[in-house]
Amino acid sequence: MNRLQLFPLSAKTEENKLTIAGCDLAALTKEHGTPLYLYDRATMDSAVGAYHAALKKYYPAAASVTYAGKAFLCKAIAQWTQQNNLWVDCTGEGEIAIAKAGGVPREKILVHGVNKSAADLTSALTHANAIVVDNLAELERITNYQLPITSLWLRLLPGVAVTTHHAHTQTGQHDSKFGMTREEILQAAAFCKEHHLPLSGIHFHQGSNFRDASPLNAAIDLGLDLAREIGFANEWHFSPGGGWGVAYHEDELPQPDAAEYVYVIAERVVSGCKSRGLNLPHLHLEPGRSLVARAGVAVYKVGAIKRRENKTWILTDGGMTDNPRHAMYGARYSCLAVSNPMGENIARVSIAGPYCESGDVVIEDLPMPEIHVDDLLAIPAAGAYHLSMSSNYNGSRKPAVLWLEEGSAKVIVRRETIDDLLKRDLEI
Repeated sequence: MNRLQLFPLSAKTEENKLTIAGCDLAALTKEHGTPLYLYDRATMDSAVGAYHAALKKYYPAAASVTYAGKAFLCKAIAQWTQQNNLWVDCTGEGEIAIAKAGGVPREKILVHGVNKSAADLTSALTHANAIVVDNLAELERITNYQLPITSLWLRLLPGVAVTTHHAHTQTGQHDSKFGMTREEILQAAAFCKEHHLPLSGIHFHQGSNFRDASPLNAAIDLGLDLAREIGFANEWHFSPGGGWGVAYHEDELPQPDAAEYVYVIAERVVSGCKSRGLNLPHLHLEPGRSLVARAGVAVYKVGAIKRRENKTWILTDGGMTDNPRHAMYGARYSCLAVSNPMGENIARVSIAGPYCESGDVVIEDLPMPEIHVDDLLAIPAAGAYHLSMSSNYNGSRKPAVLWLEEGSAKVIVRRETIDDLLKRDLEI
């Protein structure tokens, strides 16, 4: 398979150089430095369009697509969500604040969180359209606030997980920390009725970066059974979460089809509501990763090469502080050399960062052409869960982020500086 298929839709190899949205990546690094993150608008717009089109084709009632802020959220991304008629899923007051600053209106903000703090709940009640309640204690706390409540959804623990690459990306299994059991959902619904709370929806999430949508069916059935038992009548909301996968490595190509995912959900909800005598709900999908992962590319500069008996290390200036996914999940990545993207692969190499951890590895055992010190490497599928989970370990500074669109590049997140690190600290 062609590695270029992992990159944004606008990626091309021109005169043996890698370009995205008509921008020369080598030229961008000369101006903005490395590590550098790039987001291609055309790829993001295409991903959203695929979901909207599939919902229109397969679901005959109200439906919405929700962007998961945890994938990556900044003011520019928040603005983009509103240009594409998306809801935004926020976890906590920090993401709510970014969404608001980016122009996301109250009616498009949905709040998640497994253990929401007092500040999180205050922000949610002040700025959000709906709160997904994770547990009974949270529901009781909500009644203590003298703030209007727009809409409450209950998070179900379905007891069914999807197949993912790592146990840490599964959320729907019986022993998960997320959500409520069937019995707890019914207790929560009774509590809402007793306290006149605006309960209007059911939500669940089974895992992240999966390709087989069939395990969703059993969870959808359980959610619809509960909706009937609770007594949802006219307008109500139903969200089977998100987590549809993307290809990170050429072994994972072709890219998963969003329409397949939407069809499985829509068909089951429509037939399930009909058999249970339920009105069709407002259907919400949360495909955060598959909206943005492929659009993102990380560019690193090679600083050293170490050849060992059974391994060649390519050491770069980026690693686990901007992309902890390999260290956390064993995630597999691929890459291309920016200035020789179509070069013949001659050896297997492992690519690691500059930080003081053996786990600071991004790619292991990947066939590559000859690589030299000062070469640039472009890592695809870097748009989700990289920068949102980044850190300042070893005093590293978070990289700049550029927005690429039709031959232009705009800084949407400036590179962190030493002053940024120091100004937050106080002396004893």
